[in-house]
Amino acid sequence: MPSGTEMDHVPALSAADVPQALRAAAGILAKGGVASPETDASALLAHAWGIEVRELSRRRLFAEAVPAAVLTDFAELIARRGTRVPLQHLTGSAAFRRLDLLVGPGVFVPRPETELLVTELLAELERLDERLDRDGDSAPFVIDLCSGSGAIALSVAHEHPRVRVLGIEREPAALEWSLRNRERVAVGASTVDFVRGDATAVVGDRPDLRSSADVVVTNPPYVPDDARPREPEVADHDPAAALYGGAGGLEIPALIIDQAEKLLRPGGLLLMEHGEEQGAGVRELIAATASLRGARTAQDYTGRDRFTVARRTGDDR
Repeated sequence: MPSGTEMDHVPALSAADVPQALRAAAGILAKGGVASPETDASALLAHAWGIEVRELSRRRLFAEAVPAAVLTDFAELIARRGTRVPLQHLTGSAAFRRLDLLVGPGVFVPRPETELLVTELLAELERLDERLDRDGDSAPFVIDLCSGSGAIALSVAHEHPRVRVLGIEREPAALEWSLRNRERVAVGASTVDFVRGDATAVVGDRPDLRSSADVVVTNPPYVPDDARPREPEVADHDPAAALYGGAGGLEIPALIIDQAEKLLRPGGLLLMEHGEEQGAGVRELIAATASLRGARTAQDYTGRDRFTVARRTGDDR
């Protein structure tokens, strides 16, 4: 962790220009172990200045002076980021696909790899659109279990012209973030609702949802209880309820798979995110169900197993 003297470097640059301020800040972040010090320094200076990163790049090119008040705010942000407070908590937002979502303490910060889960879901909705248009049915219905910030639910509704999405979240703080994001995101003719509920027992609480969903999507907690995440941003700041999935990591996902089977209509699709070493375990859990079949695991941007899909067969249960 940077010392107090190191934290003083930035505010001491009362006449610093943009390149000088960014170099000093990136050095502090690098000493603190931040993985992307230059990128984070730019994001925080832009945030402190109330401008876009693109505009900051222009001011950097021309070595513009940083106002003293901006420099002071920037120094405070760098000091906190140096202690590994998540960048998104400092800026108050997280980019996810086409959205800029509000995030902060109490909610899981959405990750880029989850964007691929949405891509797969949107492809399924395109296939459904052909059938629904042909049969004259209503808009497809998606249930998002463990909906967190609303990243998946809102992205799907924002990018698809006609879908109904229900997000179910147990933790009150996370639910509050999703409701705030719902107020900010344009979804056109689609609809999104967020409700409080336990994803491991939703059918018992909401029997009306049985066999109703065309798609069930979930990014559940799946970290083993005794496996502390390597990054302090995750271990110290993401809520434990969004991380830990039981002694082996798959206990909560197993319960959610059981619920998803009951929520899906025949032919409906389950999409579940999981850890890079859990693909085989998730496929085994799916194979043990009465009606989920065809489990397939897909990879993330780095080629690691990241989510598994399966389809419900048979008649209504």
